[in-house]
Amino acid sequence: MATQRLKEMTESLTMMGGNELRNQTDNQRDLETQAVISVALGLSAFLTFCALRPRWTGLYAARKKQKNAASKLPDLPNTFFGWMPVLYRVTEDQILAAGGLDAFVFLAFFKMAIKFFVVVLFFSLTVIYPVQKNFNKVPNPSNGDGNANNTESIFQRSTVSHLSASEAEDPPKLLPAVTDYLWIYVVFVYLFTAVAMYLIITETKRIIQIRQKYLGTQSSVTDRTIRLSGIPSHLRSERAIKETIENLEIGKVDSVMLCMNWKELDDLMTERMILLRKLEESWTVHLGHRRVERSLESLPVAQPSTPGPIADDNEDGEESTPLTGNHTQQAHITPYARDRPMTRIWFGFMKLQSRRIDAIDYYEENLRKLDEKIKVVRQKDFEPTPLAFVTMDSTAACQMAIQAIIDPMPMQLLANSAPAPADVVWKNTYLPRSNRMIRAWSITFIIGVLSVFWLVVIVPLAGLLSLSSIRKVLPQLADVLSRHKTVQSLVQTGLPTALISLLNVLVPYLYDWLANRQGMISQADIEMSVISKNFFFTFFNLFVAFTIFGTASNAYSFYKDFGDSLKDTTRIAWVLAKSLDSLGPFYMNLILLQGLGLFPFRLLEFGSVALYPINLMGAKTPRDYAELVQPPVFSYGFYLPQTILIFIICLVYSILPKSELVTLFGLLYFIIGGFVYKYQLLYAMDHRQHSTGRAWTIICNRIIVGLLVFQLAMIGQLALSSAIKRSILVIPLLMGTIWFSYFYRSTYEPLMKFIALRSLINEDHGDGLNLGESRYDSETNREETVDENKETGMRFINPSLIIPLEDVWLSKQGENRSNNVSNGNGNGNGIVSGEENVWGEENV
Repeated sequence: MATQRLKEMTESLTMMGGNELRNQTDNQRDLETQAVISVALGLSAFLTFCALRPRWTGLYAARKKQKNAASKLPDLPNTFFGWMPVLYRVTEDQILAAGGLDAFVFLAFFKMAIKFFVVVLFFSLTVIYPVQKNFNKVPNPSNGDGNANNTESIFQRSTVSHLSASEAEDPPKLLPAVTDYLWIYVVFVYLFTAVAMYLIITETKRIIQIRQKYLGTQSSVTDRTIRLSGIPSHLRSERAIKETIENLEIGKVDSVMLCMNWKELDDLMTERMILLRKLEESWTVHLGHRRVERSLESLPVAQPSTPGPIADDNEDGEESTPLTGNHTQQAHITPYARDRPMTRIWFGFMKLQSRRIDAIDYYEENLRKLDEKIKVVRQKDFEPTPLAFVTMDSTAACQMAIQAIIDPMPMQLLANSAPAPADVVWKNTYLPRSNRMIRAWSITFIIGVLSVFWLVVIVPLAGLLSLSSIRKVLPQLADVLSRHKTVQSLVQTGLPTALISLLNVLVPYLYDWLANRQGMISQADIEMSVISKNFFFTFFNLFVAFTIFGTASNAYSFYKDFGDSLKDTTRIAWVLAKSLDSLGPFYMNLILLQGLGLFPFRLLEFGSVALYPINLMGAKTPRDYAELVQPPVFSYGFYLPQTILIFIICLVYSILPKSELVTLFGLLYFIIGGFVYKYQLLYAMDHRQHSTGRAWTIICNRIIVGLLVFQLAMIGQLALSSAIKRSILVIPLLMGTIWFSYFYRSTYEPLMKFIALRSLINEDHGDGLNLGESRYDSETNREETVDENKETGMRFINPSLIIPLEDVWLSKQGENRSNNVSNGNGNGNGIVSGEENVWGEENV
């Protein structure tokens, strides 16, 4: 029985060895197919962008046109490719001045990744690839050397060649082969880990130095403000808080904003905005269809002109047509004087009675009553909450407070850095702490449930990687694929990578929505939470889980051949060890698609362009059109997690077979990605969050997680290659990386969170600096920073308390058409201009 079992297993292994060369050919064909698709997609998108960029500057240079800080950047030529060298020559000082610390650290990650993969690629081409080409590899179903004589794995040679007749009577065992060349795995896992740690430390030191100088020389209201939480009830007054802080003798208090329970007022303001939009829509319907004026520098966007009768001629031509370019006068176009719109109101017992009334009169009257109620509510004494924003007279006083323990009682008078005034989510400031904790734990539980749900989605995608799995579910499709190799490559390679990429685009919107429901105080905190949540999804579901289920789909054929022998732990460990190698082609295709195929679409801002016609169909009022043409917002939480995942994948595969291709594609990914994001952050997209570069510590901590996965993968590969002693030699490196993680967090993270007091001293230390000038001022010729520019004239106060009750937004600048369109009720709701605010975010 044992002899027959050994014979069946040997035949299966020999058959797999004979299929190695075919697998290599299939993988090469899959890679070539994916490369053609990616290059075709990317090149078409890039050429389209180069053609549209000088025409649609309102979209592709929106930030340069609207932001004062971005005006310091060089103007890009309108030639087809001439903008590229100018963008490449933009210096780090210009990035810092125009984009701020968040953009600076984001692009610094790409530069660090490029440095790392240049080193890895060098050793892959000069050492790792030649060794793997001339010696047997770690078990790999797609041996890449193309030599049929070398297609047997170490396990195959051990089983077939080293079993004696007596051993044949025993259950089959895998005997070790000569594996001296596997010492390169031990050497390079240490070397690449050391290079990664060195780059993390050096780049962190450089960013800390720049951050300290940058923040130490500016004096924005955010840098001088403390977010004080846990205020006891007897101190919940602005005077008591001011006295308490000043009694610490760390500085004077400029102002105190004690947060109150403004829920009633905020709800009224939300209700007012809804009512105002309905009134504007009613006026737009009454005024009839109006021609659209737009600039050739922007998307074909509708910008309303002065209300008036429609002329019969077609002088405006293309300029007055929507995106579809239809020049035909439409049947629904009506002149200025048309019937006033009607609305139905419900009243009586259980709102069972209704009648139709004039919509404009109804909404204007309700708006007048609501405005009077808001004015009364603004004068009320609201219930104080245990949260306040305390603005000090200096940044040094603020830093001393947030870096110290103020009160001897736990959870009382906790001082933390304050977010920027525009970043504060005021509706969350009066949420009880218990409410925020319940929300946080509830959303954590929901994310856990979603992680299980994504497994259900990922299992079918993993099954597409194996023809045998497809045959088990859809045998007819498997027969068709086996006869058409190109279609098989598209289904088994192109389709999974495309679906994974699509999933990676859509899921972050769900996690962003969940993060916004968590009750965090600032948009910057929400952004950091989105980064963490989306990284967990990409790392766990799209890498760890996909690798496991991808292995399970490939293991189906092994299970069919081996039967019960696969249940042996040795056999299971062997299959798991082969997972990374078997999924290598898939991850290469994924990196290739993301880098060469999809990055140019991000440069094109394909989402904004594609969704524009849909949003245009729903736009009616000038306010709708103004929101329609706002520049896209760059969200670090959407783009950063995937980039970190690509880094980890390339790191894990840096020593495995085909490491030179994985590293090359990873290097191309970061080169192209750094260039694309540099353009978007500086010229095209708005990024409003103010986190002072805190994302850098998240990046480094996730890279350290990647190093641990890399080392565990190498330990497993060496152990299952009968190199037990060499795998044990990697364990100290694993422990050292864990120690490095704690060391990094305790040593460097505080300097990424606070401002050192010495960075705030502007004195002449004999190093050539003028009195009152820091080295950052001297080296960068610093003017007003982008953060100071954003916060000019701002203060910590709930906008619902002070924001003007804006009027209906209809006519052109400088004209008040209330005499023409008012119903005469004297409510004071004049028709005011919106055109000057079309590109201004503050009034939308």
